[in-house]
Amino acid sequence: MERKGFQRRGGNFNREERELHSATCSDCGDTTQVPFVPDSDRPVYCRECYQNHRPARKF
Repeated sequence: MERKGFQRRGGNFNREERELHSATCSDCGDTTQVPFVPDSDRPVYCRECYQNHRPARKF
């Protein structure tokens, strides 16, 4: 039974490719790719280092 107003989508839907930009991780110094233009006023983290800076989940 499908709920009214609820649409289930598969994991493979049409999404435009994002333009990636090179950046240097503020923690480890490795080069990473990010989907936004890096700003010198804000730190950029690679995937691994970002896990250390994520806000804690509140459950």
